[in-house]
Amino acid sequence: MDFSVNDETSKLISVIIGIANDMGETPNIDDLYDPKSIQNLKLGNYPLESNMVIELENFSNILIKHGVNVFRPNNIKNCNQIFARDVGFVINNFFFKSNILPKREKEYFGIKSIVETFNGQVVNIPEKIHVEGGDVISTDNNIFIGFYDKFDYSELYTARTNKYAISYFENFFPNKNIRGFHLKKSNLDPLENVLHLDCCLQLIGKNKAIVYPDAFTYKEDYKWIQTFFGIENIFEISNKEMYEMNSNVLSISPEIVVSDPKFIRLNNWLESNDILVEKISFDEVSKQEGLFRCSSLPLIRN
Repeated sequence: MDFSVNDETSKLISVIIGIANDMGETPNIDDLYDPKSIQNLKLGNYPLESNMVIELENFSNILIKHGVNVFRPNNIKNCNQIFARDVGFVINNFFFKSNILPKREKEYFGIKSIVETFNGQVVNIPEKIHVEGGDVISTDNNIFIGFYDKFDYSELYTARTNKYAISYFENFFPNKNIRGFHLKKSNLDPLENVLHLDCCLQLIGKNKAIVYPDAFTYKEDYKWIQTFFGIENIFEISNKEMYEMNSNVLSISPEIVVSDPKFIRLNNWLESNDILVEKISFDEVSKQEGLFRCSSLPLIRN
């Protein structure tokens, strides 16, 4: 089998879906690295492992029902292995091993044996280039990258991808158009934090997009998105819908999307555009500021 992912919506053939088993005791605040998890911990509402295991199993079963080959990481005790997308990502026939937060480095060893069963090059990105899969969205000849480069970058554990990622992918894929989007960040307020690009932008079908307009530091970035997709093809989400992760859905194909049943407005729009919506509750997983795209790592689409 060869790695092969050229866009966000082609038919999903093989994918890694994260696991929530053996995550360990409820963490301390110092162990967390996103404001939504911290918020839920403070509220006494931190997600239960048993509930997240069920949600991820339901997610896997829906994909299997549609003929997708689903892999699951090898279990690493006392490790959060839910968000497989952060650990690596595929563009064309290359698997890029992410440079992620030091606290999360061991997550790769849960998927390493799966990755090694595939043909294609595994790319170790240079150390100074920080990038996570949630900040990388590719479509045909375009790669979109969410990043942050202000003076306080090193103080923000929510800033996962730096500006060096843009020039790196420009050099790696000289025939592709690379577009960077500077995202708003906050360590403290989940309503003001855009953790990854896929928390504010998702491609749907053949020519549509879900977008949170206020995610971008610079207004011209959203104007560019409007020009690229066409205003008529964009579904704008609100600040609350961004917080609930409405853009973090996953396409099984251009005609089938996995979404959460509480995303009523989005799901109605998808269905009005002749897209089948497979609805799975992800309430517990979403408390950690991730949803369907974050917890999936496509290896083959065609």
